[in-house]
Amino acid sequence: MAKYSSKPLTTDAAIEKVYDHVSHIGSLQERIDALPDEIRAKLGDVKFTDDSIVLNAAPVGAITFNVVERTAPTRVALAAENSPVPVTMSIDLSAKGDSSTDIVASIDIDIPPMLRPMVGGKLQEAVDKLGELVGKINYNA
Repeated sequence: MAKYSSKPLTTDAAIEKVYDHVSHIGSLQERIDALPDEIRAKLGDVKFTDDSIVLNAAPVGAITFNVVERTAPTRVALAAENSPVPVTMSIDLSAKGDSSTDIVASIDIDIPPMLRPMVGGKLQEAVDKLGELVGKINYNA
């Protein structure tokens, strides 16, 4: 397995608020729709439902990630349903005081070592976008 992680991003919200939103991922779609156009454009084609995230990943096509773990208030993990290789995506939270939270997004993927140089950059870009997305949301609204 190869693991790709975003840089920690800090949001000005208590860990419980962030976890409530992240663990009920369908609520993120409204917040994404409210983001400025330039940020939404960077995110690409991403759709959120109550228990899944659907990514349009060229050239594979649409990949659905279903929630497989909710550990309050620190972790939400999703596993790919129709991916050509096993993939798990997670969002890990850690409290940074009473009113701020560090967020790290990660992707664990089972790919042969010889393919990592070819796809590693795209996977890192994807996890960075996910981390940016979750970090940019106003959880206090």
